[in-house]
Amino acid sequence: MALRVPKSMDECLYFTNRILEKGNLIAWVYRKECPKCKKVKMGKPVEKGKIKTRADIYVCPACSYQEEKKEHEESLMLEAQYTCPECGKEGESTAPYKRKSYKGVQAYVVECSHCRAQIPITKKLKKIKDKK
Repeated sequence: MALRVPKSMDECLYFTNRILEKGNLIAWVYRKECPKCKKVKMGKPVEKGKIKTRADIYVCPACSYQEEKKEHEESLMLEAQYTCPECGKEGESTAPYKRKSYKGVQAYVVECSHCRAQIPITKKLKKIKDKK
């Protein structure tokens, strides 16, 4: 598959580098190209030289095409390189850029290409709940 690791944070909508209990994981989501003009990558709107971080739309800087945040983010794919905590093998995988419920916690879930184990990417400081 040979995923391309981003060279700059400007290419990414989301990036994380995590150390797991028995492995590690690097995950990223590339910014999407404008579906209308296909010239530039879409991003959050810029007002007075500052990016509006809590905006609920994505805008093309070239043609001003707008797309709702929810539909824009659901069309993206999360790419990951990891060392699996279950089997210890290194691998690469892709998953939809949408959080799912994993053991009671919202997380992006990447599947190991070797042993099919699920590797969750939770929000930082969120602990996965143990079943007792």
